[in-house]
Amino acid sequence: MYTKYQNIEVINKIDINEYESNTITYRWLHIVSNGIGQPIYIPVIIAKGKSEGPTLGLTAVVHGNELNGIPVIQRLFNKLNLKQLKGTIIGIPVVNIPSILLNKRTFIDGSDLNRIMPGKNDGNRSQIYAYRVLNRIVSQFDFLLDLHTASFGRVNSFYVRADLASKKAYELARLQNPQIILNAPAKDGTLRGAASNLGIDSITIEVGDPDRFQKDMIKSCLKGIFNTLSHLEMIKNRTGVLKDDVIICDSSYWIYTDRGGIIQVYPKVNQRVSQDEHIATVRNVFGQVIKEYYAPESGVVIGKSTNPIGQTGSRII
Repeated sequence: MYTKYQNIEVINKIDINEYESNTITYRWLHIVSNGIGQPIYIPVIIAKGKSEGPTLGLTAVVHGNELNGIPVIQRLFNKLNLKQLKGTIIGIPVVNIPSILLNKRTFIDGSDLNRIMPGKNDGNRSQIYAYRVLNRIVSQFDFLLDLHTASFGRVNSFYVRADLASKKAYELARLQNPQIILNAPAKDGTLRGAASNLGIDSITIEVGDPDRFQKDMIKSCLKGIFNTLSHLEMIKNRTGVLKDDVIICDSSYWIYTDRGGIIQVYPKVNQRVSQDEHIATVRNVFGQVIKEYYAPESGVVIGKSTNPIGQTGSRII
């Protein structure tokens, strides 16, 4: 006997063997309970094809303000032709339920869920939440595409973070047709890193800006996912033409201010900058220039600050 919420069945763990072939199933996954004992449910969509194949997992909103991944996952399942699907697709439109309801990036205890993976079975609030997400959901995947965006006061290019030492991760990254691919070995407590440690080929897709739905970014991300399904032979559609102008970055870092004030940042995302190029000006409240900032070396702008009010130590590009 199943419990139901909003006429959708509630489960405690995903087991893809329980679902019939040629079906799309919607479930609520009971992940934890809140402070007065009410259950907190994560939405799960499971599409199982007519024949066997790999399991592709899609996760979004690990950070509560990163919203573009929601319509990407919704539209994917709306466009699927189950009769042609081989294997299983599992979509989690919102991982971090408590934080999206508060329009908050971090978890309710202030922790970043994407820095504490794989969590702990007997840990604090965020650690248990992270542990159960990984073990009750992500552990079922063969491949993971984790959808993110920039954070508050910043914007991103459409780029992919992947461990380029992995041939499969590089292939997955190229299939997204991003503007930039960043070599980023996942050893920092990320969901991608924890999944990789379980033998799951994983990449992080940065789909634009926070707190909004961006039509072009959503469309680009959706095309990349269909490319992935085609490459994995889960659907019959041919992989789209891959761009030749993708920029591969060996490493990345932020440039920070050492003076507080009103910041004007000049380069755009995805723009190449040369060493010593003027990138930002900081002014005081009277409009007087406090300091000019210049690129320490040549590179490309992956993300930039859009918040002009910056205390000492604020991000520039």
